[in-house]
Order: sequence, then C-alpha cells, then structure tokens
Amino acid sequence: MCGRARCTLRADDIPRATHRGGQPSRTIDLDRYRPCYNCAPGRNLPVVRREENSDGDDYVLHCMKWGLIPSFTKKNEKPDHYKMFNARSESIYEKASFRRLIPKCRCLVTVEGFYEWKKDGSKKQPYYIHFKDGRPLVFAALYDSWKNSEGEIIYTFTILTTSSSPALQWLHDRMPIILGDKESTDTWLGRSSSSKFDTMLKPYGESDLIQLKKEDKNMISKFFMRKEIKKEEEEANGEEKSSHHDSVETDVHTSLKGEPKVEGCNEFSSSTDKSGDAKHLDDATGQGQVKRDYEEFSTDPDQRTCQTDATQTSPLKKKREVKSSEDKQPTLFDYFTKS
Repeated sequence: MCGRARCTLRADDIPRATHRGGQPSRTIDLDRYRPCYNCAPGRNLPVVRREENSDGDDYVLHCMKWGLIPSFTKKNEKPDHYKMFNARSESIYEKASFRRLIPKCRCLVTVEGFYEWKKDGSKKQPYYIHFKDGRPLVFAALYDSWKNSEGEIIYTFTILTTSSSPALQWLHDRMPIILGDKESTDTWLGRSSSSKFDTMLKPYGESDLIQLKKEDKNMISKFFMRKEIKKEEEEANGEEKSSHHDSVETDVHTSLKGEPKVEGCNEFSSSTDKSGDAKHLDDATGQGQVKRDYEEFSTDPDQRTCQTDATQTSPLKKKREVKSSEDKQPTLFDYFTKS
C-alpha cells in the first residue's frame, strides 16, 4: 500500500528523475502543483506520460490528481479519490477499471519517498521509505480522464503495488512498484509489449532503500502529531477564556472532553487519510481517533452552548413560567368572591 508520500521536487526536476531526455513536448496544469511533505490521495502531482498519437519519444509533463476516477463514472457522481489510489499489479489485467488503461494510459509518478505504518498494539508507528542516496523514487502508474457534470475534464492516476520485498515484509505486506533504472522506465512508458511488464511488476529488492533508525522514527511520529498538538493547545486556551464567562458551560465541556493522552503516532482518518476520505483514511491516510474526538467535542462557544442546553433550563422558558404564575387572568369565580 502507498497512501502517503513526500514530493517537494521542482516540476522541472521530474523529467530528469524519470530519465527523460530533452524538454517535454508540452506541460499541462502545472500551476496546480504545490510541493508537499505529506501528499495524500486527491492532491495534484506532476506525472510523466507519453504524448498521445506520437511515434517517437515525446512525453508530456501533466499535473493530475492522485486517486483514479474511471472515465465511465457518472457525471453527477461525487469523485472519491481514496477508492482507487492504489491498484494491485497482480489483478490489473482482470479488472475493467485498469485493464483498458494498460495499452495507452501508463505513466510515471515521482516522489522523494513514501510513508508506511506498522501496527504496534493499539498504535501505529510511521516509517519513511526512500533511497539512501536521496534520489527520487519513480512509481509505475496508470491514468484516466473523467468529465464531470460541469463539463470539466479531470485527469487522475493510481499507483501500482505488489507484494513487499523481503527487506520490507516486517513493515507491510504491500509496496509500490518502484522502477529503479532507465531501462524499466523506458519499458513502462514506451510502446513495449505487455508481456515485458511481467518482469517489471515485481518487488524492488535492491539494498539501497534506507533502513530507518529509532530516533528517525520518533521524529516522524512528531511530524504527524504536530497538528494534533496544536489543536490541543488551542482547545486549552479556549477553555481558559470561556471560564470567565460561564463556569457551568466550562464544567460540562471539561467532563465531556475526556481526551486520552496522545502517544506515538495516530493513524489517519483522510486528507489528507480526511479523506482514504473515511474508511480508506483509517488505514492509508492517517488522522486518527483523536481528531474525531476533538471534532465531536469542539471548543467553539456555539457548540458548548448547545452541549449545555440539555442540562440547563432556558432563561426565556423560566421567564415565561414566572410570568404565567404571577399574571394569571382573573376568572368569573374570582370576581364574585371579591364582591
């Protein structure tokens, strides 16, 4: 699986990383690309693909969204980029979503590295996988185009995966297809027969994928926890301010909050995991239970007021009750009693 990656490369460095010579015949939508240390499905990334209807080595540098949306998807359907952000290479010839793309819609995706999570009891520890010498990773991918209800044509891609190499099986049972040299990138991008792909769609078994040290793992955990810590500080400040205005509301909010202490790295919940972007995010994208808890028990003053409504009587309701008891209209019986 490959659901998070780092891509801070300059757009003009992408062709060089994929062993392309000369300039691309054209570039498309590169203004949409934003370098990012934590790319998730749904993000725009530069992709190298072959120029359509070209007999030579012409190629296009095209910015596409990560997460395949098949062209046969209904126009009024909301796109879900987490549904097909990966494609199992063992079954691309069997599934219609991928099989029809193999002849002419192959492409190369370049990143500096990707993240993978290893389960450690109830927690997940992130690892960053990259080449020891710092050169970019090039993934085999497939792309497609889809026209939405507004008539906009959206290009999307999916990254091919395979079983993990022996060196990475301790971490996860799947890994992306890494094309480690010019020959493999030429074969995948060119007009080669599909019979040659079988030798390429294999785990990358070279020893130049870095093995992370313990201190490196801790730093990665802190990287993914940074946003959660910031939210926790903001909530603490919000509670301190609200205590001067309404002690009852603060007490109720504090009792409801009940946040567990954050340890290690929380798994995602898509997007950028937002996102995977639910269900797919719990496994692939990574914002965890803590985020959902913070959203449920927000420190926004309006939400706190709503939370305390169940335990307090509305002031307006009290006023109405008092008025109804003191200002009763006289009855006919009262009139004769007074006289």
